Amino acid sequence: MSKTQENLAAAFAGESQANRKYLAFAAKAESEGHLGLAKLFRVAAEGETVHALNHFDALDGVKDTTENLKSAISGETYEIEKMYPQFLAETEEGEGAAKLSFTRAEKVEEIHQKMFQAALAKLESGEEISESDYYVCGVCGYPSEGEAPDVCSICGAPKVKFGKV
Repeated sequence: MSKTQENLAAAFAGESQANRKYLAFAAKAESEGHLGLAKLFRVAAEGETVHALNHFDALDGVKDTTENLKSAISGETYEIEKMYPQFLAETEEGEGAAKLSFTRAEKVEEIHQKMFQAALAKLESGEEISESDYYVCGVCGYPSEGEAPDVCSICGAPKVKFGKV
C-alpha cells in the first residue's frame, strides 16, 4: 500500500469516527434540551460522512456487489475470530462496561456475518434478495428481520428499544 493509500485509509477511519462521535454528541445535546446544538452536531456529522465516502471512493473501496459482500463477510469474520476475542482477553478487571460492549458486539457480528453469507449465496445463485423490514436494537445492535422481537435475544432490551431501518 502506498503512503497516499495509507493516508486515505487513515482519513477514512478518522472521518468515519468523527461522524459517529458527532451523532453521539447530538443525541446528548438533544437529551439536554440543546436542540440547535444537536442540529449543529448532525450537520458536522453529515459533512464528515461526505469526507469519509470521498476518501473511500479514492481508495477504490467500493466494488461490485458480490465483491462488496465478500469484503463485508471478511470484515465480520475478522471481528469475530480475531478482534473481539483479543479485546475480550485484554479487558482488565473492573472494566465491565467494555467487556459487555465487546461481548454484545461480537455476538451481533456473528449475525451480520450469517446475513451477508446468506445474501451472497442468493446473489451467486441468481436469486434476488427480497426487501424486508428490519429492526435494530438500540442497546446492542441486534438486527431482526420482519418485526422487532418483544425482547432482544442478545441484551434483553424491550421491543421499544428497536428502531426500524
